[in-house]
Amino acid sequence: MKQSLKRRIVLTIKKNLPWVILLICMVAFFAIIEDVLDNEIWMFDDIVYKTVSGMISNPVTSIFKIITNLGGAIGIVTTTILILIFMKHKKYKFYIVFNLIMVTVLNQMIKYIVQRPRPIEHRIIDQFGYSFPSGHSMVSMAFYGFLVYFIYRNVKNKSLKWGLCTVLSFLILLIGISRIYLGVHYASDVIGGFCLSISYLIVYTKMIGKNIKKVI
Repeated sequence: MKQSLKRRIVLTIKKNLPWVILLICMVAFFAIIEDVLDNEIWMFDDIVYKTVSGMISNPVTSIFKIITNLGGAIGIVTTTILILIFMKHKKYKFYIVFNLIMVTVLNQMIKYIVQRPRPIEHRIIDQFGYSFPSGHSMVSMAFYGFLVYFIYRNVKNKSLKWGLCTVLSFLILLIGISRIYLGVHYASDVIGGFCLSISYLIVYTKMIGKNIKKVI
């Protein structure tokens, strides 16, 4: 009886895993916002920055500057243009562009509501605007995360599929770390951006999933 109940619970969780992840991410996001507004998360941000800043050197800085640009406006727009040129399927083209617009607007709205100043003590590069949530982290998670979704749905070769998904996932993580390393965001900005963007991406892919067929 107990084993049967456990099995049903496990199956229910697996079936609704995206929504479970969404719930966890949103709880984490609002918890971070509360701590940011109450100025209760500075110790965590300081510990993470000190850990990341231990890597600081000229070669690592050069690498992280390149990585952070892949999550910036120029890198994302350039990648989008290349995708639009080479991708034949109009529906995916539309969803890629619409996804980018939606997450950018969402990020700017939250930034304006929270209005958290950026860190100023350890900046390696110049950056303007509010700090929370990290725009690079949010947009990268939504943009490259959507490419992961596309690849997972459509690439048949398992080695290629998982290889590309792993590389893109690692890139998203590195973009987030680069923002902390370069001193333009707190760790809570990056984590909050990731949590909100994952939640958004789950809803977005669920909304469009029934409207697009596999194309490869």
